[in-house]
Amino acid sequence: MGLEWEQVVIAASDPAGLGRWWCEALGWTVVDDSPPVFEIQSEPGRLPGLLFLPADGEKGTQNRLHVDLRPDDQHAEVERLIALGAARIDVGQGDVSWIVLADPEGNEFCVLQPRRSA
Repeated sequence: MGLEWEQVVIAASDPAGLGRWWCEALGWTVVDDSPPVFEIQSEPGRLPGLLFLPADGEKGTQNRLHVDLRPDDQHAEVERLIALGAARIDVGQGDVSWIVLADPEGNEFCVLQPRRSA
């Protein structure tokens, strides 16, 4: 039996708007923008992708699942993402090496430090 990770589905008040934000943040490509679906991938046909669908109501509590991003330059990427509309947030992480941000709809994600060379 084979199993392939196809995508992560994100419920959004504005699927196309949030999908465009993540597309810009990640430098990905839109592969489906036929409402109510909005899907992006790093390149067409490359999995997994992110699929944005309409949500009922606003986000209420901390996400049970979030994305970790590993940049070449943590400070520069955090500043770039904030300029795009992300916000720094505190989810009780304390003094850690990663930075917790929220996308424009409040979904948390982490920007990690660069991977150290071996």
